[in-house]
Amino acid sequence: MPAVSAAQLQLVSGVEGPTRTLHLWMRQRERLRPLFTATWEILSQRFDAAEMDAWAGAVLDLANVNAGPSCLIAYWDASTSDGATEIAPLLGAARSGAEICRHAGAQAATDAFKALSAARRMLGSGAALSRWWRTMERLATQAPESLAATAHHMAEILRPGTIAAFESFVAAGLRTAAGDRRKRLAFFSLQDELARRMVARDPGAVTFSDVETELKAFLTALYGEVPLLRSISTDESAQTPQRRAAIACPLIRLPEIYRGVQDDAARALLRAAAAHAQAHLALGRARFAIGQLKPLQVALVNLIEDARVETLAMRRLPGLRRLWAPYHVATPTGVATAPMLLARLARALFDPDYVDADGFVGKGRALFAAALPRLDEHAISREIGMLLGNDLGQMRVQFNAKTYVVEPLYRDDGLGLWDLGDDTTSSAETLELFIEALRPEQQESSDGPPREQDAANAAAEPGKARPAGPDERGVVIARYPEWDRVDAIERADWTTVRKVAASLGDVGSIDHALEQASVLRGRVARLVRSVRLGRTVRLKRQQDGHDLDLDAMLDAGIALRSGETPDLRVFRSAKALHRDLSALLLIDTSESTRDRLASGATVLDVERLAVGLLAEAMEELGDTFGLLAFASDGRDDVRMTSIKRFSEAYDRDCRARLAGLSAGLSTRLGTALRHAGGVLGKASTSRKLLIVLTDGEPSDIDVPDPFDLIEDARRAAIGLHAQGIDAYGVVLGRAGVEAATRIFGRRNTMLVHRVEDLPARLSELYFRLARR
Repeated sequence: MPAVSAAQLQLVSGVEGPTRTLHLWMRQRERLRPLFTATWEILSQRFDAAEMDAWAGAVLDLANVNAGPSCLIAYWDASTSDGATEIAPLLGAARSGAEICRHAGAQAATDAFKALSAARRMLGSGAALSRWWRTMERLATQAPESLAATAHHMAEILRPGTIAAFESFVAAGLRTAAGDRRKRLAFFSLQDELARRMVARDPGAVTFSDVETELKAFLTALYGEVPLLRSISTDESAQTPQRRAAIACPLIRLPEIYRGVQDDAARALLRAAAAHAQAHLALGRARFAIGQLKPLQVALVNLIEDARVETLAMRRLPGLRRLWAPYHVATPTGVATAPMLLARLARALFDPDYVDADGFVGKGRALFAAALPRLDEHAISREIGMLLGNDLGQMRVQFNAKTYVVEPLYRDDGLGLWDLGDDTTSSAETLELFIEALRPEQQESSDGPPREQDAANAAAEPGKARPAGPDERGVVIARYPEWDRVDAIERADWTTVRKVAASLGDVGSIDHALEQASVLRGRVARLVRSVRLGRTVRLKRQQDGHDLDLDAMLDAGIALRSGETPDLRVFRSAKALHRDLSALLLIDTSESTRDRLASGATVLDVERLAVGLLAEAMEELGDTFGLLAFASDGRDDVRMTSIKRFSEAYDRDCRARLAGLSAGLSTRLGTALRHAGGVLGKASTSRKLLIVLTDGEPSDIDVPDPFDLIEDARRAAIGLHAQGIDAYGVVLGRAGVEAATRIFGRRNTMLVHRVEDLPARLSELYFRLARR
């Protein structure tokens, strides 16, 4: 063993402190001691006794959170590397490592220390490195499964070279993947296309993700309304035209990145695009019927409508002219193609000082000036656009709907202004204009939720222009509203419920699990027998019975003495109390139920056993009950699988459907509660009971803030109560108990600390609730 310095011996034999404690602790660890001693010798040459005492305390902090030998070695390696010249960054690294260990485990902390060298190389050792550690802590808290993947790819992720780029990368991954762990892993391991583009982009590039928060604040200040913003994937190659913003009331979608525009210029362009789009929503509102318009006429109506809403916006907020003016760069030169003439007309209607001698541009300017007194009427856009479209058509200029791109760059594609009804008779060429605009959206699976189906898609739906095959996600059976927590409004028909056929599993697996739980099964059987005996109620004033009713006899005697006809119902009887109850079990089968327990079984396996045990008891009792499983993949794909309907017996087919349940997707609980309420509402019993079985808080791929879905589910539960339905949440583990308590109320929430205890606790809960 290397010799210990005299200074070290003096510290060890001195007063109590971290240094003494650490050395005594290391004496008991023979495998670690040589490495520790070598590390101590190196560091003691760099730092004084007080600094070494602080470093020893940092090592003890890691040991106290059970970081493990590998993590300690990784920290020692990081401490002795060439970049570790100051003690403060090392102490901060230990604190962050301990925090990561608490949330994501010892291996994640080890990986973080190993990635530290790449972070130092790219960011230095100052404030940027501290921000790197804070971002890693955030990742450990919100996506612990992804920290290792991030650490392993740290050199690639930090390629842009700035801490702001790294923070934006992590924020984009957390927002894009939302509550879907598989998508988060794909993003942070750079399997996702958006992630690869973000780390490969120019260091000066600014993305929508970088400025989303400031854009929302900017638009709210301008128009007094909180906007709904989403990003659009943009191919960064020069082979395709730059995507434009898209509008679908109330949603605005902006390109994730504008190619070739950097730093402040990119921020200004995103602000200009957002301000223009929100002007349409705040001042335009109306949508045009497509009718039989040609593509060129559609483009011109869009152009006039852009000019109309911008003029209205600049009347209210004159400063917007400075925001939009730099992008009107068309000049009265060059070949007079249709796209060039449209760009020149757009500038002429925006800039009163622009001079253009072209007759078409002059006529457009004159028509718009004549319509200024009617500027609040959106109809003028269609009137002027059709007139100019006819003129341009007679000029025989070429217009290709597939390659046309709106100019200037900040304006939206215009497709959100049109209503494509089922009765449209427009030409195939016109409809192809809309279809071409939609096709890039279908290739965005890596940039956002793959089936987000948000308002942008809804507004741009091409009607019957393109036939659609059967939807493999299931048959649409209902649409429900959803509460928007930010805007404090309920959005009608916002979510779509699909009926998914149940897969058939091995019935023997359910039967075998019940046989293995024979003791618990016997206890539930005894509960069933006690309930079946039931309690009786006495019925007075009956036509016949086993006893006389004294009160009825007295009333009859008084009636006889008074000369009145007595009531002959003078008997008492007794009968068993009728169980007028319908119960529905709503089973969460989201991705988190795939997690394995120490026994090797998954959470879903335990749920199956618990539901199978209770279903067997309810069937024996003769109670009316149903079983319904749910999961979600965005607001347009909330999947409901019926295991047992109220009207059918709990037979072999039901058990096969229960055995066939599989884990996956997310948990849009509010929609599931509303649908379950609709199912229970059809029951004829006076008592209706809904028991929700879940292992976490609500989440979905298109909702980055889980509080939004928690609040929506809470309002759905309140709606159930108003319908006379008693809703109870059974939560597996502590992770989702806070959310469940807010949704169902403390009295209506049951926490199952150990998932293995669920079968007993669920049955006990049902028998307790059924007696009320």
